[in-house]
Amino acid sequence: MAIVDITVIPVGTATPSVSEFVAEIQKVLQKYEGKVKFQLTPMSTLIEGDLKLLLEIVQELHEVPFQKGLQRVCTNVRIDDRRDKENTMERKLQSVQSKI
Repeated sequence: MAIVDITVIPVGTATPSVSEFVAEIQKVLQKYEGKVKFQLTPMSTLIEGDLKLLLEIVQELHEVPFQKGLQRVCTNVRIDDRRDKENTMERKLQSVQSKI
């Protein structure tokens, strides 16, 4: 199980706000409910699941601003793929909180 942190950055929008694009990305992710877990944060979106599927989803999310007419998109992706034990968003948070 992997965790992907993705930030899709639309370039050349008419306004500084990007919430319209973020909302569209969340709608795409809703199609995958039950297959992956996802969490919107103030700065990015976290997605948890099988790495192969996550990479397919990353490509689909990268396309969202293009589908809305933009000509340039920058996407930042970080992958946490731990294979020696189960890796989940909740488990990572619990590990830190248990040490506080």
